[in-house]
Amino acid sequence: MTDPILFSNVSKSFTIHHNKKNSIFDLLTNTSKSNEKIKILDDISFSIKKGETFGILGKNGSGKTTILKLIAKIYRPDNGTIMTEGSIVPLLQLGIGFHPELTANDNIITYGVILGFKKEWIRQKIPEILRYAELENFADVKIKNFSSGMISRLGFSTAVQIDPDIILVDEVLSVGDLSFQEKCLQTFGDFKKHKKTIVFITHDTNQILRVCDRALVLENSKIGFIGEPSIAVQRYIDSQTRPK
Repeated sequence: MTDPILFSNVSKSFTIHHNKKNSIFDLLTNTSKSNEKIKILDDISFSIKKGETFGILGKNGSGKTTILKLIAKIYRPDNGTIMTEGSIVPLLQLGIGFHPELTANDNIITYGVILGFKKEWIRQKIPEILRYAELENFADVKIKNFSSGMISRLGFSTAVQIDPDIILVDEVLSVGDLSFQEKCLQTFGDFKKHKKTIVFITHDTNQILRVCDRALVLENSKIGFIGEPSIAVQRYIDSQTRPK
């Protein structure tokens, strides 16, 4: 396989459970339920090249994060085939695995093991991780005393120390202040120089224009456009203002 990511005729649906209260008994017992199946992705096909930074745009609920979770094998497709080649680090929900009663040092070790590091190796990386996250003075502070931004910065810093072939990024550049966001973008630039493949979700169209080689726009469970980022961004903006 030449491309590290390939989607072929992929579909994915989710079942939504609704509660219908048609009587006083139903209202009191909450026993009347109805299920609705919603198709999020409908027969989509695309490939992503090695070393490419690939953006995904779409309205909330359009299937952007679903694509990343399918690539990461968190979800399985209902139909179609997904092929990947190389190691994958998903930066989807930063800080998963952090325990509020453990210190930053201890959480780095725990989170690193979840991401596939060896414990001895991650110990050596702790000073570098804390410097990147700008949290050197908080090494022995329990995570429960961190702000949400500090936790996200620590999670991102830990995750990017691994040397993956594919990085999946879901809105993580919204964490921290502007200087930290700039540091994140520079890190992705370094990944790109080393031929890492990046799949990138954001609502910030300026970031899509800055870092992406191509972009995909999801519309009504299908691919509305795939190609030049500037055209994709305009298509996305138009879809946001288009009458329903």
